[in-house]
This record gives sequence, C-alpha cells and structure tokens, in this order.
Amino acid sequence: MEERKSSIQQLDFTLLFLLFLLMCISLMAIYSGTTEQYTQLDSTFFVRRQVVWFAIGVILMMGAMSIDYEMFKNFSIPLYGLGMVLLLLVQFFGHETNGAQRWIGHPDIFLFQPSEFVKIFVIIALAHLLYRISQAPKEKTFIGDAKVVGKVMAVGLPPFLLILVQPDLGTALVISAVMMTMILMSGVTWRMIGLLVSCVIAGISSLVILHNYFFDIFTKIIAAHQLDRIYAWLDPMSDTSGLGYQLFHALQGIGAGQLYGMGFTRGAKTQGGDIPELHTDFIFTVIGEEFGFVGATVLIVVYFLLLYRMVIIAFSCNNTFGTFLVSGVVGLLVFQIFQNIGMTIGLMPITGLALPFVSYGGSALLTNMIAVGIVLNVNIRTKHYMFGEDY
Repeated sequence: MEERKSSIQQLDFTLLFLLFLLMCISLMAIYSGTTEQYTQLDSTFFVRRQVVWFAIGVILMMGAMSIDYEMFKNFSIPLYGLGMVLLLLVQFFGHETNGAQRWIGHPDIFLFQPSEFVKIFVIIALAHLLYRISQAPKEKTFIGDAKVVGKVMAVGLPPFLLILVQPDLGTALVISAVMMTMILMSGVTWRMIGLLVSCVIAGISSLVILHNYFFDIFTKIIAAHQLDRIYAWLDPMSDTSGLGYQLFHALQGIGAGQLYGMGFTRGAKTQGGDIPELHTDFIFTVIGEEFGFVGATVLIVVYFLLLYRMVIIAFSCNNTFGTFLVSGVVGLLVFQIFQNIGMTIGLMPITGLALPFVSYGGSALLTNMIAVGIVLNVNIRTKHYMFGEDY
C-alpha cells in the first residue's frame, strides 16, 4: 500500500537547512577573505555578488526539481552531445587565462566554464547507461563486468580527455571520480574493482618511472605548471617564495588558528593579503585561521551530514535510475570537498578546485546547486510504501 505525500512533505528540509548553513559560512568567509585584499572595491562587493550567485543557483535548483527526473533519460544523449560540443568550442575558440583555456565568452561581459556543467551531463548520461544495463538480463561474470566498465569508460573518457588538455586537471579528476562512483554502484565484483585500482596504481608508478628515467617523455604527458604544483606539494618548504608560496602561507594561517581561531576578520594571513585566490580556491584557510580547529570541524560535519542525507536518499529510492543519479552527485561532491580541503592542508596537490557551496561562486556554484536540485528531485518523487517497496 502506497503512502501518499505531497511534494512539499517529501522535501528534505534537513538537506536544505544544511545547504543554508553552508551559504552562511560562505558569505562570512568571503567577506573576511576580501575586505583587506581588495581595498579598491567596496568591502561587500564579493559578498553581494555571491548572494546573486546563490539566488541564481536557487532558481536553477528549483528548475532541476520541477522536472520529473525520469525525463532526464530522454535528454541524456542530447545533453551529453551538447557538453561535448561546448568542450570542443572551448578547445578552438575558448578564452585563455593564466595559461588555461577553459572559458567561453568575453572577460568584460560574461564568461562561463562549460566543463563545470559537463559534470552534470556526464552524471545523467552514466546514470541512464547503467539504468539500461541494470534492466537487461545478464550473468555475473568477469566478462560482463568488463563490458560494464568499458561502456562507462566510453562515456566518461571523451570529456575527461577534452578537459584534461585545456588544461584542467582538477575538473578532469572530478569526472574520473564520478566514473569510479558509478562503477562501484553498478554492482561489479570486487575483483573488477581491485583490477581497476591496480591499473591506477600501475599508471602512477609508470609516471614516476618516466619522471626519473625518461623525463623528456614525461614532460609530454604532464605539463610544466602541473609538475611545478606536484613539486610544491611534495616539498613546499623548499621554495616558500616561489612554487610553495601559496601552500606555505595557507598552512601557516591554518596552524595559527589553533583550537578556536583568531576571530572573525582577525586572521593575520587572511587579512594580510599573503595568500592569492583566498576567496576561491583557498577559502578553507579563512575558516581554519579565523575559526580554528572547532570552526573547521563544524564545516566538515555539515558536509558529512549533507552527504549522509544524500546517501540515504539514494538508498531509499525505489527507482534504479534515481539511485544512480544521486550516487553520481555524491561522488561529485565528495571528491571536490576532499580535494579542496586536502590541497589547502598539504594532503593533495593544488588543482584549483572550488570548495562546494563555500568558495566564491560562478559556474562551479551553479553546477553544485543544480546537482542538489537533482537529489531533491529524486527524493520528492520517491514513492514510499507502508508494507515494503515496489521492486
């Protein structure tokens, strides 16, 4: 017997409240991180613009919620094709900044980063692919698992490679994280997962060997600026005025925060202007320095609860396509959160990924808001039954 509920009753208000908390944290951190570094602008310039980005994001989130997610199946191929066309346009006609060609538009009018929206298109395409595979009768064999992995790779690798050559290693790694999440959720055996992990380890080992013994070949695979970031990550103290400058000062700022932080707008590194891109890529430094270990822990707990709610929605959904959609969003957010915080504290190389819902907005924020809208969409259209579920 189905238990009827309205769309409003089905809304996950806990998830929305957690998203609201992240918005508040974002505005506080952006205000503190820009008041001294951008003295030529009004002290609330970036905060006001972030409010606008959030407002646009909420509209897009509501739009993603309003269409029955089952309709995404009909648009998965056109959206994927649109994403590939946009990436090709970036490759040939994109706007270049700081050695990276990632944007479409004019810097004085409007710029947007297609690779951010391609993340959503890839999630929808892979969810539809795995849904169709799950509906087909099959035997659980290694060959069957290999076919599933091969199909996922066939969808995910083209955008991965086009994004990688922009070059945008961070976003390319996000695509790979989404692919791995989808493969895990597809039900392939642990033997196949082990083989994939072994391939990744073998790939990294091969790069190390090429670096040490065949450096000319290595430089054709890894760009010079990417190699510099790896060097800075491995030993930031070797060049604190050059390659390791950003990470060195970020670590100093977070360390200075200690347990309770130095206080809102009182961080020495935050207010001193020592850290470039503080309100975007290194926003976690503001939180760590001014609110200390306690503030950083609160932020991480909010993220954990947000992701936990999404996992609950994924597993409570009685539609396989919906489960795959939410799983892809979880993989998307988990990697971005881990990578951004990890690079700020020296656990991961610096890749330029924004901290979801907290870093100063733009294409990345809008993409994440759409992703949340898809999760809420799945939740409000999940049927609940008093006695079991309809399989």
